[in-house]
Amino acid sequence: MRPKPAHPAQTDMASLRCEFSDPAAEQAFLRHHLATTQAQLRVTFVFCSLFYLSFAVTDVIWLGYSLHTAVLAGARLLVAASALGSLVLLRRRPASIAVTRVVASVVEVAGAAGFLLIAALRPGEFSLHAISMSIVVIVIYIYIPNRLLYAAAIAAPATLGFLLLADRLGHLRSVELATMAALLALTNLFGYVAARRYQLLLRNEYSAQTVLKNLSVRDPLTGCYNRRHLHEQLLETEISRAQRYRLSLTVIMSDLDHFKAVNDNYGHNGGDAVLQRFGALLQSMTRDSVDSVVRYGGEEFLLILPETDLAGGALLAERLRHALAATPVEYEGQQIHITASFGVASVDFASSTHAAHLNMIASADDLLYAAKNGGRNRVCTQQLV
Repeated sequence: MRPKPAHPAQTDMASLRCEFSDPAAEQAFLRHHLATTQAQLRVTFVFCSLFYLSFAVTDVIWLGYSLHTAVLAGARLLVAASALGSLVLLRRRPASIAVTRVVASVVEVAGAAGFLLIAALRPGEFSLHAISMSIVVIVIYIYIPNRLLYAAAIAAPATLGFLLLADRLGHLRSVELATMAALLALTNLFGYVAARRYQLLLRNEYSAQTVLKNLSVRDPLTGCYNRRHLHEQLLETEISRAQRYRLSLTVIMSDLDHFKAVNDNYGHNGGDAVLQRFGALLQSMTRDSVDSVVRYGGEEFLLILPETDLAGGALLAERLRHALAATPVEYEGQQIHITASFGVASVDFASSTHAAHLNMIASADDLLYAAKNGGRNRVCTQQLV
């Protein structure tokens, strides 16, 4: 939903398989490109089906009307049926990454197997078949989106099988077979390199987009969401969701106590260290991908807690208050002791008035300053109705 900032290691890539080393990052990438991947598969499957069916006329030209011609016609229909059946499956399971990969692999295997059968039953034209085999390899590597390792695991054995058929049935001279093998090996190598470059480019582009997106919605110092994102999307989304399902929504406004003294005594770098520590504490003690932590301004932080009532918000605020007070911030061999004050405001959309949520943040801010005026390092709460 709303991921915490990605660690740099999550963008590292395994060079052999050309995927993100971090499984979560790879899944996020695949889901981001899923619609595009399925669109490419649909175009390629339709093209491959037409290709296989239209070239049935060459079977008749080379073999006449024979049993072999009928067998090849059946094989071509099976390949086309596997491709068209995959289109139906993609339409029924548009959100499944696993199904997308399975259908890509199935069509690649079916296409390669169908072509090997064509070569076996039309052994008098292996020189022409070698050209077609090169096209099949390129299609597997580049034009059918799939895991690179899966494509290599299909293209390489298919190429080897083709060369074995050429050796057994093609009646080729040794120099012709060796030349054919070298050219097909180069086709596999170039196909792998091209596909690898394409996969790396896609992931590098995705990484750059992710970084830019994080920069636009997050505070660079603490990694928390920024105030712009709060007002442009985050708050409205959570309020709308709570209204729709008649849930509780709680916000906590927090502010570090005597923060100016920290800057005066330890410098702005020391103040930054305290802000980073507080932001990290808030994120570590809230629910990942559910709650949101926003740097509201200066030393103020706002927490948005979906499906949380006032008691739950107050309990979390007390836990945060105790945790911060009990753990001094280490900075250049010194310990900076710091506390915070909290204002907790909650709305139960199952029973509240229509306008109760309009001043949630302002109410939490007022409660925060009530905690400040009450002596600091404390929590003030209110149920909005």
